[in-house]
Amino acid sequence: MTAEPPHRADPVITEIVRNGVMAVTEEMKTNLMRTAYNMIIYEALDFTTGLFNTRGETLSIGLGLPMFIRGMAETLKAKLAHFGDDIEPGDILVTNDGYITGSHLNHVTLSLPIFHEGKLTAFSVCMAHWLDIGGVLGGMTTDIYSEGLQIPLLKLQRRGELNQDLIDIIEMNVHLPDRAMGDLRAQLTAVRTGERRFTELLDRYGRDAVLAGMDAIMNKSERSARERTKTIPDGVYEAESYMDDDGVDIGKRIPIRVKVTVRDDTMTVDLSDVSEQVRGFYNSGPSAGFGACQVAYKCLTSPTDYPINDGSFRSLDVINPPGRVVSAVRPAPLRFWMTIPMTVVDTVFKAIAPAIPDRVAAGHFADLGLAQLYGYLPDEKRMIITSTGPIGGGWGAKQSEDGVSATVCINDGDTHNNPVELMETKYPVVYERYGLISDSGGPGRMRGGLGTEASVRMQKALSLSTRIERMHCRPWGLEGGKEGRGNRVELTVDGEHKTDLVNAKVFTARMAPGDVFKVLGGGGGGFGPPWERSPERVRADVRQGYVSLACALEDFGVALDPETLEIDLAETGRLRRRLAAAQAV
Repeated sequence: MTAEPPHRADPVITEIVRNGVMAVTEEMKTNLMRTAYNMIIYEALDFTTGLFNTRGETLSIGLGLPMFIRGMAETLKAKLAHFGDDIEPGDILVTNDGYITGSHLNHVTLSLPIFHEGKLTAFSVCMAHWLDIGGVLGGMTTDIYSEGLQIPLLKLQRRGELNQDLIDIIEMNVHLPDRAMGDLRAQLTAVRTGERRFTELLDRYGRDAVLAGMDAIMNKSERSARERTKTIPDGVYEAESYMDDDGVDIGKRIPIRVKVTVRDDTMTVDLSDVSEQVRGFYNSGPSAGFGACQVAYKCLTSPTDYPINDGSFRSLDVINPPGRVVSAVRPAPLRFWMTIPMTVVDTVFKAIAPAIPDRVAAGHFADLGLAQLYGYLPDEKRMIITSTGPIGGGWGAKQSEDGVSATVCINDGDTHNNPVELMETKYPVVYERYGLISDSGGPGRMRGGLGTEASVRMQKALSLSTRIERMHCRPWGLEGGKEGRGNRVELTVDGEHKTDLVNAKVFTARMAPGDVFKVLGGGGGGFGPPWERSPERVRADVRQGYVSLACALEDFGVALDPETLEIDLAETGRLRRRLAAAQAV
């Protein structure tokens, strides 16, 4: 029997499909945000929605979190392998298995199969962060079992009927069941939106034409990525960085070593020398390690290619052996999964920088800057679980531009800062300051972006937990640029101000009314020697408060009159010659 020839893609329909699938995933995002119960979804945008084909390949995703790009695909592939032919119209598949998703148990993934004229055609998927999935609050965890409820590969809905037994189990194992169920319903809304809108596309243009269009789009993305990869000189590029510690073995650095190999139109990122998984909860599942490499690769080869789809990654190979901090195996803890993968992205840029300095940025602050508050308020008869942040920090400078300031870390992409006013309305806190930190960006010909400081005063007694990293592994500069400031935490408890914390991790601090905590996001690294920055730009930075007079003098070699900010050209020339000579030694 002769096989049916593949359907040829119509270029007009292909372009309609391109915009159509992006519109579908954007509407999924909008409906999720409008119906979610927790700020981490509707304000912070800690989620991703997507459409996938029947092989589990990404057709389009609505960011959300860039690092979910591989986790959602791998989760769907695991569901396809697990359920096989037992997938029917009206089913909704669910899991939060961090060793599949790559992240922590708070990320619950729903997958709804889309049938068209009786044929399984695609999947509508939503991965979103539940603020509460049970488990211990605050403190350190050293295994997955204490981190909350684990949901294996199951059917949340079978042939249109919800699995009430599973819902009852979830409700009994979370601290805030009303909010968990609200966010679950919001995710159901999102995947059903995807099903409805993609089906409309199939009805209007035909199943074969739409799928042929998606194949054409993915093939085009592959060609674009390969052509861009060819512009990177062939070679082997290596770099390393480190994390401060895992919160258990305090001060013991966690090495992050990457090797990038470029051959013609392909790139291989080898994570074999990344640290083995650690006892503390700074591990992630394998999908996060793969995802970090995909994020870096897309930034380098196809940053403007949309919709985001798996075609862009066919020319990328990732070596990620099991048992590393970015490929942890059970029962390693995963609660703060996101910190190390984004440092992997930074380190890939660092490795490839000598080959393509015009396409990379110096190191960025690489943390969410979260502070979790939790506890029971007897007078209000309610349980509180919330986070301040994520706060913005500094991104690294590029060869041709300064780093951006007060911007969320690379792990979180479209994530927003929680509005100060909304936090103060919903929770017993007052923000005393939320602003840029002078001198936090790394000096350079192009200056690193500035970090932010969030200073929060407690109005009622609650417990505080911070899990912040990269205090000591500060965002590095490139080509003579200096490093930015690291992330920090400061506390004022019982009138005592503590700024000398050995790291930025405070696992269980009881905060009384009037106590203050500060989360200070780091700055980005600089690019190029600081004394090559235009004195006029340095003066503008001082005028804006981005750089102090002392920093202008000592790091940039620019002498300014303290009152008028006029540039002393003779003194500036002398200082810059001295700085350049010192660098040359």
